[in-house]
Amino acid sequence: MPTISMFYGIVISMYFFDDERHKLPHIHAKYQNAEAAFSILDGECLNGSMPPGKMRLVQAWIEIHRESLMADWELAINGEALFPIDPLR
Repeated sequence: MPTISMFYGIVISMYFFDDERHKLPHIHAKYQNAEAAFSILDGECLNGSMPPGKMRLVQAWIEIHRESLMADWELAINGEALFPIDPLR
């Protein structure tokens, strides 16, 4: 599971060949002991949870980087190397 970005203690990852579980483009975010999956298309939390402030940061990051995330998603479902994406600053 490659890490594609890290910011404010949040680690963003995308699994290879992960289009079966949620059936739509998504990322995985971890913060301390919390983990959640978020839709790339609309930032909706698909499962899991994390503190509300951290959740909003992830959703804002998705909004800013949606095009790059979709490009990485296409690479991931084909088992190809992913590109890192800039963190929130």
